[in-house]
Amino acid sequence: MLTSPLRLIVLEDHAFQRAIAVNMLRQSGYVEVFSAADGNEALAVLEKVGPVDIALCDLRMEGMDGLEFIQQAGACGLVKSIIVCSSVSPDLRRAVGQVAALSGLELLGDVGKPLKYEPLELLLKKYVAKPAVKVQPQRVIDLPSEYEVRRAIAAKEFTPYFQPKFNLRTGNVKAVEVLARWQNPTLGLLPPSLFLQTVERCGLMDQLLFGLMEKSLHVQQQLKKRSHGLNFAFNMHSSQLSSMHLLPRIRGLLAEHNMPGSDLTFELTESGLLEISAASLDTLVRLRMMGCNLSIDDFGAGFSSLQRMCQLPFNELKIDAEFVRMLGHEPRCEGVIISTLALGKELGLSVVVEGIETEHQRRQLLEWGCVEGQGYLKARPMNGSSLAKWMDSLRLIQSDSFGESR
Repeated sequence: MLTSPLRLIVLEDHAFQRAIAVNMLRQSGYVEVFSAADGNEALAVLEKVGPVDIALCDLRMEGMDGLEFIQQAGACGLVKSIIVCSSVSPDLRRAVGQVAALSGLELLGDVGKPLKYEPLELLLKKYVAKPAVKVQPQRVIDLPSEYEVRRAIAAKEFTPYFQPKFNLRTGNVKAVEVLARWQNPTLGLLPPSLFLQTVERCGLMDQLLFGLMEKSLHVQQQLKKRSHGLNFAFNMHSSQLSSMHLLPRIRGLLAEHNMPGSDLTFELTESGLLEISAASLDTLVRLRMMGCNLSIDDFGAGFSSLQRMCQLPFNELKIDAEFVRMLGHEPRCEGVIISTLALGKELGLSVVVEGIETEHQRRQLLEWGCVEGQGYLKARPMNGSSLAKWMDSLRLIQSDSFGESR
């Protein structure tokens, strides 16, 4: 009989079932199999024998239960993966998977109770068959200081990148989202994750927004000259709504570029709209009166109330990309997307689904009635000159397709 180098531990508070699981594994060639009656005993065993590859873990146990063990084992680095051996409902199983992931562990699956070897063997083979991932050392970049960010704003180093929003059925592009990038003279092009925290902490969100708008509206004008009329969507933090400089500056930029407010959309994250002041609501109303569109970004990622949605003057919802990524893995995500599309229709809001990366996702969303989307399936973020060339090529492709259809 071939032996396996895998190290395992079985957590089960029923002595007979624990013995069956241990014997089953040892008879199948797994030599290093340890056991414990609860989480506390398991951690004590692991402290003596060292880390294991997999913990076969019941969830309901006297003493430290399986859920707490997963968190403790992840914190001390004594377990790599978990196999749940407990007949729990699918929604609880998914929640356990989230707990494991947040604890730095992988949930391989659930073999249920009573334990049967066939499903267990499949999960063990799945673990063994995983390709070894070589972790590349990453360059560590410290967050910039306030001085560096202020200098970059003054030097106009923050630059807009553009990601198209597209019609899922026709492929037409009528709008783009403006994304901030920092063209750092030393480190190159940096994403928002490396500077936005400092910008927000130092109260420089307005300066960043206005700088991006100045550059973006110039690009928008150039696109219009090439017969590409696109709405430009800018991300805005809810704290900016109370700024007395916001509305006058936006009006000034629109007048300077001779553009209507309808050419702009402002996206605010759902979580930032939970508590909003009278002054902020006044700003939202005035933006809509200027003709600007307002979008609730990352919808579903926060916990805003439906009552607030009815009170605020938004005309677009953007469904968070995480719901699309989980299609096929998390059944509830399908329900969230379908219900949000229906909610948008009932409230008269257009709905944009973010994070579309595959043709299968596009077709599925179309079946559910989704019209607009955004994601790598269509295009990645690009600079202004690349956007102009991309729009030109898109028009050529569509004109050729029209000619063929005739």
